Amino acid sequence: MKYVGEAPQEELATGERSTRNRVARSILDHGPSTAADLAKRVGLTQAAVRRHLDALVSDDVVEAREQRVYGARTRGRPAKVFALTDCGRDAFDQSYDELAADALRWIAETGGDEALVAFARARMASQWETYRAAVDSAAPEARTEALAKALSADGYAATARSAPGPQQGEQLCQHHCPVAHVAEQFPQLCEAETEFFSSLLGTHVQRLATLAHGDGVCTTFVPRSSPAAHTVQQTTESASASTAGRNPA
Repeated sequence: MKYVGEAPQEELATGERSTRNRVARSILDHGPSTAADLAKRVGLTQAAVRRHLDALVSDDVVEAREQRVYGARTRGRPAKVFALTDCGRDAFDQSYDELAADALRWIAETGGDEALVAFARARMASQWETYRAAVDSAAPEARTEALAKALSADGYAATARSAPGPQQGEQLCQHHCPVAHVAEQFPQLCEAETEFFSSLLGTHVQRLATLAHGDGVCTTFVPRSSPAAHTVQQTTESASASTAGRNPA
């Protein structure tokens, strides 16, 4: 992977360039972040982090924006957070976008939207066994976290956290998406992924935000299920075990 935030006129010192890259990588792994959050994660003062952020903003690697607030807004202005730009994401080996987009465009032109949806679902179904094993190995209350870990292993830099405010559930957050640029043109990829998550977790999930739509992170709300619901889910899975490798939709 190339370094991000490289000076256009002169080569940065190795240590300076490495630190700047760690700041950008931290934003990739954790999503839009405040200077204070970044300082804690990379072990620098806020002043030092802001200096690196200024350089990254100047190089169009990150951008400043108001922090997105879910639920009731508190008094005062929202905190400023820093998120990766498309240019910044490109620096993290987000390649073959043009080729993939051309292939999907051809599928849509020759087979219509139905063929495109079928491809998107088949793409997810091909990963069913691996993700199913990861989720099934976890306790019911830890399944969203298990899915996040499996997604991270595939490069999605995913995390799971309790949903804010009065919502009873969790948020599955993907801070990186290898196909985000392509999904901007073909949202069927995101829709198939959402269906896939719902099938894996055995509950209806709701996509709140996506990188493809310009949000800082892909966020999926997973409602908290009762123990009785998990019992019903396990019974249903046992009755339909023969369909485990099929299209999850």
